[in-house]
Amino acid sequence: MLHALVAAQLGAERATTLLDGLVVHPSLVAAEAAVASRAVIAQALGVVLLHDLLGRVPSAAAYAEDRWAGGGRLFLDHGAVRTVAGVACGELAEGQESLARFLRPLGYAHHDTYDLGRLRMTGHAWRHLDLPADVPQYFVSELHADRFSEPFTAAAAKVIGSSRDPLTGLAQVNLDRLAADGHLPRAAAESLIGELATCFARQHAAPALADYEVLRAESDEMAWIATEGTAFNHATDRVDDVVAVAAAERSAGRPIKEKVEVSASGRVLQTAHRAVMVERPFRVGERAIETRTVPGSFFELISRHPLPDGSGPDLAFDAANAQEIFTMTRGPASG
Repeated sequence: MLHALVAAQLGAERATTLLDGLVVHPSLVAAEAAVASRAVIAQALGVVLLHDLLGRVPSAAAYAEDRWAGGGRLFLDHGAVRTVAGVACGELAEGQESLARFLRPLGYAHHDTYDLGRLRMTGHAWRHLDLPADVPQYFVSELHADRFSEPFTAAAAKVIGSSRDPLTGLAQVNLDRLAADGHLPRAAAESLIGELATCFARQHAAPALADYEVLRAESDEMAWIATEGTAFNHATDRVDDVVAVAAAERSAGRPIKEKVEVSASGRVLQTAHRAVMVERPFRVGERAIETRTVPGSFFELISRHPLPDGSGPDLAFDAANAQEIFTMTRGPASG
């Protein structure tokens, strides 16, 4: 069923490539079934979103190809998404609720909250209830637009206020069925995954350049949201030794962060590629469009050492680590 769900979105050949190249819990790739469990649907969505990120971030694609060529596999640990709170968000709920509304039916539960105070953001970890160590987590951050200057808050409201809701009534019906039953027939699961994938994109109109400059002056993170929306800010490969992998990335000439971040517990280590630079449109005046080069998404590496009680890997995040990793999307002028 997992292969069929991914193939419905990406084609059979790409589904095979991705699933052969990923560490997936054996129960999720078991024999075909008449229905798709919420864990299978959640895993399939994660694979589709990883595919999207690999297509947008050349360094991530090169990393994956090298791993696969050497007989290795990726472990999709988590995807990170940025949202905005403190201003009206058009047709969408403020902040993480725009994603939580479908993460819950997929089997996720809110697990931890992280104070990203230096960035005037809050991070939220969403962990799957059925296979928490195996199905990818979501790290959903909320930028508090009302904690900045009045001009900033006004600009954020203008940019985000045009957001549309990409989900149809059919998607909501399928989410309700999934929440009630814990599974969906194959056709309904395929339809739902296709719609949910569209939620990970910019839902608002191209920002006015003047508003973007106001936002960028106070927050690189909000400037990123203005152009990229709720696309995966980054996806993450869980590796055994992030220090060794980072050194190999450096030797390969990929744009890896100089420092490996270590959590307060010492059990979670992270580093990342620097964001790819992308061309994005901005509105200038009433009708004119101007293109600028801005930071896009990136790829992260993480090692999770075992918990002291031997119950499994430490699945937590770390506020200090996260704030340092977020610097990967700062533009050249920001240092």
